[in-house]
Amino acid sequence: MDTKTPRQATVTADHHDSLEPVLSLSELAARLCVSAQTIYDLRSQGRGPRGFRVGRQLRFRVSEIDAWLARMEEADAERHPALGC
Repeated sequence: MDTKTPRQATVTADHHDSLEPVLSLSELAARLCVSAQTIYDLRSQGRGPRGFRVGRQLRFRVSEIDAWLARMEEADAERHPALGC
């Protein structure tokens, strides 16, 4: 009978350093000066940043937050164009 021991992944310092930073829901809300409920509401309306769950906790990639903010700024600029002088 061949019983194999499961191989465990080895995380090296190089691999760890290459992981993209993420924020928790509370960290994101604090950075934007809004409540966590506001983030939940935006996400339920399809207007919030994409996130993912780690266990029961929501996490957001910093690059996704930056892209989401840029999309919001573009949409706002289209709705409220700057007046040319």
